[in-house]
Amino acid sequence: MYLAVIALIVGQGLLLGRPVLFAYAAAFWAVAAAFVRGYEEPTLTRRFGDEYERYRLAVRAWVPRRTPWRGA
Repeated sequence: MYLAVIALIVGQGLLLGRPVLFAYAAAFWAVAAAFVRGYEEPTLTRRFGDEYERYRLAVRAWVPRRTPWRGA
């Protein structure tokens, strides 16, 4: 979801020709990445343990996949 929001902001920057939106997209990415690393990942690790760790090893952060992850 965070990646989609970043793509929308970048798309608006391209469509409207507003360079400030690229800076806004970069700032949003930095805040979202910090939130994911600082809160979401530790929370999911505590909740799901080894299953989440296997998922993290199989799915790259911030890079979309061409095929869905199917798990074990």
